[in-house]
Amino acid sequence: MFKPVCLPASPLLRYASPLKQGFTIRIGFRNMSASTTLRSGHSELVITPSQLAALPTSTTVPIDVTWFMPNVTRNPNEEFLEKRIPNARRMDLDVVASDHPLGLKHMMPTGEIFAKACEDIGVSPTSHVVFYDSHGVFSSPRALFMFKAFGHTKASILNGGLPKWIDEGRPTESGPLKSIEPGKYPAPALKEDFVRDYEQIVKATTSGGESTLVLDARPNGRFTGKDPEPRPNLSSGHMPSSRSLAFSNLLARQQSSSSDSSYTTLLEPSSLLSEIEKVVGERGLDGLKSKQVINSCGSGMTAAVIWLALQELGVNSSLYDESWTGYAMRPESKILRND
Repeated sequence: MFKPVCLPASPLLRYASPLKQGFTIRIGFRNMSASTTLRSGHSELVITPSQLAALPTSTTVPIDVTWFMPNVTRNPNEEFLEKRIPNARRMDLDVVASDHPLGLKHMMPTGEIFAKACEDIGVSPTSHVVFYDSHGVFSSPRALFMFKAFGHTKASILNGGLPKWIDEGRPTESGPLKSIEPGKYPAPALKEDFVRDYEQIVKATTSGGESTLVLDARPNGRFTGKDPEPRPNLSSGHMPSSRSLAFSNLLARQQSSSSDSSYTTLLEPSSLLSEIEKVVGERGLDGLKSKQVINSCGSGMTAAVIWLALQELGVNSSLYDESWTGYAMRPESKILRND
C-alpha cells in the first residue's frame, strides 16, 4: 500500500512571488473534521515560465512532449520544428514506448528504451528536464510520470506549456535542431508500485473498493457510456467500483492575451483538493491516504494529470498503463454503463 508523502518546499520558490510556502486549511464534514496542510503554490514538479527562464541553461533541458488524440490530424513533430522554446528537445511518447500485444500506444518503455531516448536528446541522470506541450497541460504530466517512475530526480512540467511561454512574450526558435551532444544514461529499473497491469486492475475493481480506489480521467460522458470513445469500435462505460474524475476538472482554462486561443494550467493545490473531494467523498484526503489509488484514462496519457494532482496534495498513486483502451478491448472485461 502506498504511504502518503509530504513533498519538500521547492527551491524554485525563490524565483516566485513572495508567498509563504504552506498554509493550513481546516475542512469540516458532517460527522468529522480534518486538517490538511497545503502549499500556497505548486511544488518543484510544476514550474512557471519565469522559473524555467531562471534555471541554469547548462543543466536544464526543456522537452516538448506534445501529443494529440488519435482523432486529431495535427503533427506534433512538425509543429515542434515550427516553434519551440529555445534549446528545447523533442520526445515522442508514442516512440519512447514498449510494444504491446494489443497494439496499444505509448506504453511504459523498458529501462533500455528509456535510457537510449534520454541519451539521444542529451539528457543525463543529473539533468533538470522540464516537459511542456502545446495544449498548456495535457501530455506533459505523462512524461513527468515516466521519468519519475524510472527514478529521475530533477523533473518538472511547465505550467501552461508553450502557449503560456509565448503569452508572456518569451522568445521562441524554429527550424531544424542544431547537433546535440549525446548524453550518458545507464538503463534504470522501473520503480515498484508506479504501474499496474490488467490482472491488478481487475482485482482492484472487483474488491468493492475497500482497499483500492480507481479514478478515471476520461470525460464523464465516456465514463457513463453516454458518449462514444474516440477510438473506433471501442465501447464506452466504466470499470466496476471506479469513480469519474475528469482530468479537465483539475485544470484551469486561460485566455491568451495575444490571440483568440486558450490553454490550460494545473489548478492551485487548494482548488485541486476541492475538486478531488467532490469525487472521493467526505473523508477527502484522509480517505485517499488509506487506500491504494490507481489512475486510468483512455490510453494512459491523461491519467497522469490525476497522478500529478495527487502528488501536489501529498498522495502517492499508480497508473493503469493500458487504461480504458486495453481494458475494453478484452472481451472478458466487465463494462458498466449508466443507461
